[in-house]
Amino acid sequence: MIIFYGRADDTPMARAVEVARELDVEHLLVDQGRLATVDLWVEVGADGVDGRLVVAGSEVDLLAVQGIYARPLEVSAADGDPLDARRAMTFADGFLEWLDLAPGCVVNPPAAMHSNASKPYQAQLLARLGFPVPATLVTDDPEEVMAFRREHVRVVYKSISGVRSVVRELDDTAARRLDRVRVLPTQFQAYVPGTDVRVHVVGSRVFAAEIVSPALDYRYATRDGLPVRLAAHDLPDDTAERCLRVAAALGLRLCGIDLRRRPDGEHVCFEVNPMPAYSYFEAGTGQPIGVALVELLTGKAA
Repeated sequence: MIIFYGRADDTPMARAVEVARELDVEHLLVDQGRLATVDLWVEVGADGVDGRLVVAGSEVDLLAVQGIYARPLEVSAADGDPLDARRAMTFADGFLEWLDLAPGCVVNPPAAMHSNASKPYQAQLLARLGFPVPATLVTDDPEEVMAFRREHVRVVYKSISGVRSVVRELDDTAARRLDRVRVLPTQFQAYVPGTDVRVHVVGSRVFAAEIVSPALDYRYATRDGLPVRLAAHDLPDDTAERCLRVAAALGLRLCGIDLRRRPDGEHVCFEVNPMPAYSYFEAGTGQPIGVALVELLTGKAA
């Protein structure tokens, strides 16, 4: 038995559930849109963690769960009832706490996802783990930013939090608004030329995709009317091994690692996403990421 926890209308979650059905794997979806109807009992004792989960009349012994794929998004009560909303939030809090104690294969334990809450902190971890990272400045001082720009000429900026933000270039127009950083510390990085590569690590398997686009941030290329082309990419063995080491060091069984391959062939690492939207890359490359995920959860893959 494997458990999926997230929103039924979330594409990566829907794809994982679809794969479980295709592989005839016993599974249960805990839909975050319907948490007011779900029950959870957890008992922590000298012998470990026990309990049960009840979803739509189906009761599951927590000790019988082999794996859990969790993509926690916004919790909501469908009918807007305040009591249902409170019940849903209480369940969500308890379920996430259980994930850090659950004995099965958890993708991913909430405690392992914390490094992505601070991009500067994670960048330091990546550097210590052997990945080249861009020259970085985090500051609320416009003069420091201008000095950094003079040194590196081409500079990009982004939020320092784990919240997804658009990467923009610090051009002359943006530079005229630099006074705003006095109230919002921002991360600035030297621009890295080259081609974007997204690596998905699933257990011991590595899937790399090359992203070709004229957009500075390919994630928003379509919105800006720019093309994006995805293709499977063969990573050098040492880079693939480095990705596996990073995932293991961060405690992530599934992650999306954002790299850029410089013209000299070196791969520079920007960040590691502990809750990647892998289905977009699977659809664009044909790589069996969803199958690898379900096989990991069932113990059929390392």
